[in-house]
Amino acid sequence: MRIPQIIMGAGLVVLVVLLLSPQRHAPAYDAAAEVTLHGVVGDVQSFYCPVSGDEGTHLTVVTDTGKVQVHVAPSRFLSGQRWTFFRGDVVDVVGSRIIYHGHEALIARTIVRGSQTVALRKADGKPLWVR
Repeated sequence: MRIPQIIMGAGLVVLVVLLLSPQRHAPAYDAAAEVTLHGVVGDVQSFYCPVSGDEGTHLTVVTDTGKVQVHVAPSRFLSGQRWTFFRGDVVDVVGSRIIYHGHEALIARTIVRGSQTVALRKADGKPLWVR
């Protein structure tokens, strides 16, 4: 008879912990925090990203002041644009500064590589891959 009471008590404790835990939301694009970053692509990675809510392409851009992770866009969007990045690419990234996992990062709006520009978001930060 005590087993159902123990299970209900444990369930109640878990529920209270979940309800009182701080909710973590993905950082959002903030046009007021927009900057231009110039550097060289040091690494290209693809992994699930809460910023885009999808499997996303991420760049590590090496600047004069250090490395910055750039959240680019869902990989499927870039594939549709026939756009790929490579180590050594010299880029100018316009985007919104964020703090992601305790480190400075950037959500990209546009990226310029040589004479090519890829647009990823509208001026207000709304993603171009969302209709």
